[in-house]
Amino acid sequence: MAAGAEARKRLGVEMSSTDELLQNAARYAEAFDKGSLPAEPAKKVAVVTCMDARLLPARILGLREGDAHVIRNAGGIVTADTLRSLAISQRVLGTEEVVVIQHTGCGMLGFDDGRFREQLENETGTPPEWSAELSGDLQHNVREAVAQVRTSPFLAGTVSVRGFVYEVETGRLREVV
Repeated sequence: MAAGAEARKRLGVEMSSTDELLQNAARYAEAFDKGSLPAEPAKKVAVVTCMDARLLPARILGLREGDAHVIRNAGGIVTADTLRSLAISQRVLGTEEVVVIQHTGCGMLGFDDGRFREQLENETGTPPEWSAELSGDLQHNVREAVAQVRTSPFLAGTVSVRGFVYEVETGRLREVV
């Protein structure tokens, strides 16, 4: 148990979610295989997906430590930072394939980017430099993300880029062609 969590427990203070996660991390470290994994993903694949807590890419795709790079953000969209991460993944660490996964029931579908940007600017005095918008058409969004990866001059060596929709209602992954 992490020292801070242990002290709080002794004092009868309720543990936070972070404290619980730290306990899990300590247990993980105790059982950790001390063998070294190379930085290069064994499956030579990078996955771009949403940060939604209902979508666990490692579990869905059967990935283990060292298998793939997983890049997550709200909506699983391809942003400038996503392309930066993919370029490093490919050109420095040898990935050759990209899998894009978006999902049903995403909070970003139909999201009002203009209203959100206005709210942030009103509350902070600074407009965001980024957009949070996705269209309400999930198939279109996946195709758009795949096209952005395929056409990026920084990812010219990518052998395969494929897009999928994860159905949160069924656990199924279906390809968008």
